[in-house]
Amino acid sequence: MHPPIVECHNCGLVYTNPRPRRASIKHNYEIVEDPLYLEERHAREITFRKHLRKFEKFTGPAAGRSLLDVGAYLGVFVEEAIASGWDAQGVEPSLWATQYAAGRGLNVQRGTLEEIDLPSESLDAVTMWDVIEHVGDPLAELRHMYRILKPGGWIAIHTMDIDSIFARLMGARWPWLMEMHIYYFSRRTLADMIQKAGFQVKAVRPEGRYLRLRYLTTRLRAYNKAIAGFIDSAASLTRLDRVPLPINFGDLVTAYAQKP
Repeated sequence: MHPPIVECHNCGLVYTNPRPRRASIKHNYEIVEDPLYLEERHAREITFRKHLRKFEKFTGPAAGRSLLDVGAYLGVFVEEAIASGWDAQGVEPSLWATQYAAGRGLNVQRGTLEEIDLPSESLDAVTMWDVIEHVGDPLAELRHMYRILKPGGWIAIHTMDIDSIFARLMGARWPWLMEMHIYYFSRRTLADMIQKAGFQVKAVRPEGRYLRLRYLTTRLRAYNKAIAGFIDSAASLTRLDRVPLPINFGDLVTAYAQKP
């Protein structure tokens, strides 16, 4: 059961009410483990490679510049960024995830952006993929990013768009209405908050991802078991369940912004 969702009459931001305490959020993500995420690693590699190429259209080539991925989890994006030439690191509260990242030789510090206390104006880029909707104070996170970025540095923030056509059509059945999600941005409210943190927003664009059909049907099963079972069986017979496919319903967006 999802907690009540409300909309601010002044700014239009949508969020759960009451919102969980920040200490509770932090604890939940410190202990989280998700083996299913590992099963989707190949699809996430393709997704992050695509995200990175689009980000680099704004930042320019990596050429050894520094990048921090906030909420890096297993470090898949960090790994892709390193392969592209970035001096990349991550920060992640999950013990399980940071241990996995360390096992792959990645610099993913355990903790939150606030806790690791990076020097001001020390980074060229900061990314946050599917994270801002989970944090207790997204504006504070964006202000931390602003502080640690060099002038002219870039951020990429990826999240759901509650004002998308697909979200409106699905209504209460929209798959992203999850208990773990605290904030639900539209393109406008996301851009407004990023600008409030001091950034200049350059673009907010729909951006899909790659998923295996089997992963997709695990999400679909909660809404229609018969259809999910049929797709599962057909995908298994054709072996399409093993192939990452591009999925884009227009309800996921990335904002690109620059520190003046």
